[in-house]
Amino acid sequence: MGFFGLVLGSLLVALIPILWKALLHLIWRPYSITKLFREQGVCGPAYQFWTGSLQEIRRLRKAGSELILDNNCHDYTVRVFPHYRNWTHHKRLRGKIWKYSSAIFLLSGTTFLLWIGSNPRLCVGDIEMVKQVLSNKFGFYLKTEASAGVLALVGKGLVLVEGEDWVRHRRILNPAFAMDKLKVRLPSLPLGKCIAYRTTSIITWAWQLLTKTMDECAKATIEAWRDESSREDDQQQMEIDVSVQFQELTADVISRTAFGSSYKEGKEVFLAQKKLQVLVAESFFHWNFYGSKYFPTKQNLQIRKLEKIIRSTLMGIIKNRMSSTEDSGFGNDLLGLMLEARQVEAGRMLSLDEIVDECKTFFFAGQETTSYFLTWAMFLLSTNKDWQEKLRDEVLQHCRKETPNADMLSRLKPMNMVLLETLRLYGPVILMGRKAERAMTLGSINIPKDTSLIIPIALIQRNKKLWGADADEFNPLRFANGMSQAATHPNALLSFSIGPRACIGQNFAMLEAKVVLAKILQQFSFSLSPKYKHAPMDVLTLRPKYGLPVVLRPLHV
Repeated sequence: MGFFGLVLGSLLVALIPILWKALLHLIWRPYSITKLFREQGVCGPAYQFWTGSLQEIRRLRKAGSELILDNNCHDYTVRVFPHYRNWTHHKRLRGKIWKYSSAIFLLSGTTFLLWIGSNPRLCVGDIEMVKQVLSNKFGFYLKTEASAGVLALVGKGLVLVEGEDWVRHRRILNPAFAMDKLKVRLPSLPLGKCIAYRTTSIITWAWQLLTKTMDECAKATIEAWRDESSREDDQQQMEIDVSVQFQELTADVISRTAFGSSYKEGKEVFLAQKKLQVLVAESFFHWNFYGSKYFPTKQNLQIRKLEKIIRSTLMGIIKNRMSSTEDSGFGNDLLGLMLEARQVEAGRMLSLDEIVDECKTFFFAGQETTSYFLTWAMFLLSTNKDWQEKLRDEVLQHCRKETPNADMLSRLKPMNMVLLETLRLYGPVILMGRKAERAMTLGSINIPKDTSLIIPIALIQRNKKLWGADADEFNPLRFANGMSQAATHPNALLSFSIGPRACIGQNFAMLEAKVVLAKILQQFSFSLSPKYKHAPMDVLTLRPKYGLPVVLRPLHV
């Protein structure tokens, strides 16, 4: 009996520090953080032991997910952000009206504290505070720590690396997207002509080359549509889910322009990323305790299996490129630039693991976000026929029935306005996260080290104080004088982020969208199918829950 008592006593002694630490983390820390922010006028939903705000989030999201919106209703936040809307608009805490300090209330009314388990999140909806976070060049606001699922999906590439690693990755990858620095391999020319090839000519040549590749991919899709329409009983129109078509089209574009392959070669990667994306999105509203990623749960096993498929496929593409290289180099695309970087001094090179991670990032970002960017642009043009006709007239004026080139596309002003308004209303990324690397003063709020910040892009881009009384309406004319003049704040459009970590591929995405839409407008008129249900949903990117069935009518039968 004495032996068992000794063992039991030893276990209790060992457990006391663990229990004490858990008590501090689950009870004292939430109480002290809530008190710290409340004293500064920042409140939020009450912390619930262990789960935080998760139960309320799940309840509100479930109710929101059952809504079907009117086709002309562009405020989808009632579906995907019902918890943020609830806490922003009602501001109730245990049945009592929150007492905001005047300073905080005047900021925007969207700054509040919520909890994911026992981990606090500060929702920052004031645009000046957002600018302070995103424009910081000193690494004071880092990307939030990625889960195992996120790392399996997009890798620790340019989107997630920090500090000197980010500088190194950005320096190597920038030429693939910044056309003024693109390492194009010009055709052999006599010395005199080479000298005449000034920088502007090189930029133009690079843009034309990129535009041509995008056009070839779009042409194949549109020809398939025309072939399909010719087989229909009613050759005057056909119905097609363009969201599915755009998935394959943008996958082909990013495969060819960034990796020199085709959609078929990268198909395994895209399919595995699709499945991973759903798993990752589901995990965001579950509290994962420390070490839970190592448990052999069904979800963890699925993530590891899919990650293995993605990695092995990408390694195959990389090794094929390395083995087939000639004296001329590894190629002009993103993969070629990364492999060439391995030839320079060790301080600047990318390891094979880093190249795989960057391939994950650009396979996902280059395909997923652009496909839904195009999908929502088609939705808005289908429901606003006057703008569809305006854009078609513009395309036919500048491009006629010819293949659009970079110079033609640069003249499409109304199209640019429509695309910017699409990003404002239906930007693929609706939320950003950051973490304070040290104790900081954000606006008038003192925040402790390691505070996680949430930037609700979709709410900010509908804020009527920024965008006017018609903020919930489709009005491309607000961008007639450019992005900086569209709202009361020059940085109110956050779809590509702002500051040093702004999206490296934003020019690429805009060019691709213009090429594809111009090709479609030249060939078809289109309208929403009666089958369409307006139910935007967030699965890391904003997408139509039931697809986007569109009725296409060939203009030249």
